[in-house]
Order: sequence, then structure tokens, then C-alpha cells
Amino acid sequence: MTENCVPNPDSNHLGTLAIIWHGDHLALLDQRQLPDQEIWLTYKDASAVADAIRDMVVRGAPAIGISAAYGVVLAAHQAGDTKDWRADIEVAIEVLAKSRPTAVNLFWALERMKTRLQACQSAAEAIAKLTGEAESIHAEDVAANRLMGRHALSVMGDEPMAVLTHCNTGALATGGYGTALGVVRSLWHANRLKRVYADETRPWLQGSRLTAWELQQEGIPVTLNADSAAAQILRQGDVRWVIVGADRITANGDVANKIGTYNLAILARHHGVRFMVVAPSSTVDMALASGEDIPIEERDGTEVRAVRGVSIAPDGVDVFNPVFDVTPAELVDAIVTEKGVIERPDRDAMQAMFATRD
Repeated sequence: MTENCVPNPDSNHLGTLAIIWHGDHLALLDQRQLPDQEIWLTYKDASAVADAIRDMVVRGAPAIGISAAYGVVLAAHQAGDTKDWRADIEVAIEVLAKSRPTAVNLFWALERMKTRLQACQSAAEAIAKLTGEAESIHAEDVAANRLMGRHALSVMGDEPMAVLTHCNTGALATGGYGTALGVVRSLWHANRLKRVYADETRPWLQGSRLTAWELQQEGIPVTLNADSAAAQILRQGDVRWVIVGADRITANGDVANKIGTYNLAILARHHGVRFMVVAPSSTVDMALASGEDIPIEERDGTEVRAVRGVSIAPDGVDVFNPVFDVTPAELVDAIVTEKGVIERPDRDAMQAMFATRD
């Protein structure tokens, strides 16, 4: 891994991209450093990409899956034309799979890469076909994000509105454009957005460091708020929708997303504000019956006891630091994927849309 000065492309309202593939190496925008510094890191092997995923250089379920796919390509380059090239790539896939446990997009992308690998008869063929597959995963994500934005607008009403969002679900968390923030971008370009309220999103502060920064880059009106202010904002009556992303959606419509999402769903229901989940179909895990089956990652308590290395709590105090929570389907008004919109999701509706993959 090395630092690399990479231009920050913006093509047709894709937003500030965080993943750039250069053919033989991967560049990731270090999201731990935003908004203070825009630092690009270069990766040339799969284990380093796994570390980047684990250490939150790259985050957001779609972006994790895309980065992991390119990690497999790097493994193919490293394996070269050796006797054990296939086994070496398979080992790298296992390393990447262990980087984060909750975001199903990671495993979905790696399964696609593994399937492509199985059909390869030579190391050279593996490099070519794995590269093509990773690039397809990346391009498909951007196309899906744009389509989700159009689907969402079809059920949101025509009057300009304010919305509230949590964590970061924009171009930084995806291949470009965004999931929940993709809907925000679509509202803005359709002249139907008055303002975005962005939860700061403790403890990693993705809302303040990333979402507020990303929206400011494009001149989209954003107001940053502490997570605990969300109830008061919703009480004021200006917000019509809470819009969030997802890291995993189960067969009954339960949703795992950044910790604090469940709180928002309860607050939205109490205040008569609609609650929308926006995620690609690769986030849907029909193999899990409900949210009770989702493995929830817990991280080190230092993330709560300190902010950027500055202690804000007593040394050694016990910390509960789950990265995600699960919002029950009955609190979700709409799930939006590139396949369409499910209003009032339940097991039957999920089965009808996602029982088979295209």
C-alpha cells in the first residue's frame, strides 16, 4: 500500500468517487481522513485490500463488494502463471471474505468472482476474466443506483420536501451516485428537494465527515445534526421521508444497517414520517429468514471512548459497540432496489421479487 495522488473524477453527477481501478492496481480514497484530507491509497495485493476493508479505508456495503472484487483481480496478478495459481487466488478470496462479517454484498461479489474463476483454464485467462467480472460488478452498481433513484421518486410525491438520512450512502459508499444519497441526488436534480438533514452517525461520524462533505461538494443543501436531535427534527414536520441504506436485508424484509437506524425507524413511525430503505438487490439475503439470523459485527470500544485519538470517556470503561442494528420490516414503508419498490415489505412481497436471481 502506498499513497497516490489520484484525480477525483466527477462524471455526470456520479458524485465524488472513492474507488478507481487502474488496470493493475486499485486506488481507494481513505475515508478515515475525510473531510480534512483527500488521500488516495494504492493497493497491489488482496491482503492489503482486505485490511483496507477491515480498517474502514473503504466502507459502505456496495463499495466493500466492489473493492473485494478488485482484490481478487490483484490476487490473480500476484499468482501469475505458477503451478498453484488457482489455489493462490482461492486463498485470497477466503482472506477477503473474513474482512467484514455483516455486509452481504462482500460475499455476493466474491461468489461471483469465484464462479468466474472456476471456468478459467489458465492464469492468463483468469486475469482477463476476473478483471472483466470486477469491472462489471462496478458498472452494474452505478447503473443500479441510478435506477433506484428513479424508482424511489415514483412513490415519494411531487412536492418539494426535506428528508433525513443516516450514515453515508452516497458515491463514497458505492461505485458512484449512491443508494439512499442517490435518491437524494435524484430529488435534487428533479427540483423536489428542499433540504437534507444528516445525522452525524456516532461513533465513526460518517454523517458529519462524509455525507455532509459529499453533499456540500455538489451544492446540495444539508444541515448536520447530532443523532439525538433526530426526534426534534421529525417533530417539526418538515421532513417527509427518512431515507437510509442497508448492509443486509433478509427474506422477511428486516433490515440491518448502521447502528442508530432502528432508532430512526421508531421515531419516524411515531411522527408519521415515512421510512425508506434503498439498497441494490445484492444486499438482499433470501437465505436468512429474519433479522435474528444476521451476524452483527462489534468493534473495539476505543471507537466510542475516543474521537480521532482524543479520549472522551474514562479509561477502561466498558463499551457496547455494535456496528449495525436490525430494523423490523413492520417499521419499513418501502424497500427500493433496482428491481423495483416493495411497499410495506413482508415475506410474501420479498419472495415475489427476490425468490430467483436474474
